[in-house]
Amino acid sequence: MTWYAMLVLAVAAERAAELVVALRNARWSRARGGVESGGGHYPPMVALHTGLLAGCLLEAGLGERPFLPALGWPMLGVLLCAQALRWWCVHALGRQWNTRVIVVPGLPLATGGPYRWLRHPNYVAVVAEGLALPLVHTAWVTALVFTGLNAALLAVRVRCEEAALDAARADGPAVPARVRP
Repeated sequence: MTWYAMLVLAVAAERAAELVVALRNARWSRARGGVESGGGHYPPMVALHTGLLAGCLLEAGLGERPFLPALGWPMLGVLLCAQALRWWCVHALGRQWNTRVIVVPGLPLATGGPYRWLRHPNYVAVVAEGLALPLVHTAWVTALVFTGLNAALLAVRVRCEEAALDAARADGPAVPARVRP
């Protein structure tokens, strides 16, 4: 279990690094006239993602969930692929990437990297991580609860992002920065 706690803490450290990038990018966006949309769903999103990390540790530890190699190793692979996809999204969007929905006037819609093939590839990474991280150590309750709540939150989030994109198109060439919950 100790190695699993270290894995969850490593994911938490990765999330902290994301927040540093997001804060820097938010300052950059706002300095260029960026406007945030849908800030009301942000606190529940932060709570849900924090709950994922806590749930993984609590369920694996208190629930005495075993590590099942036939499940754990493939899920670790999925988790690593999700992290790679997430940072590919961050790289592809550059300063437009943020954990919030921010519209910056005049910026083109990203079409490089994974955005060539998917409209919301970052959310694919979030869904994969939300399933894989708990299942690395058979924390199936956490995986199910997070996945259900995250599906509801992503429905709100994607609608918000799409509305911001539509509004930006109506107002001119501005586009929202694609974001990650």
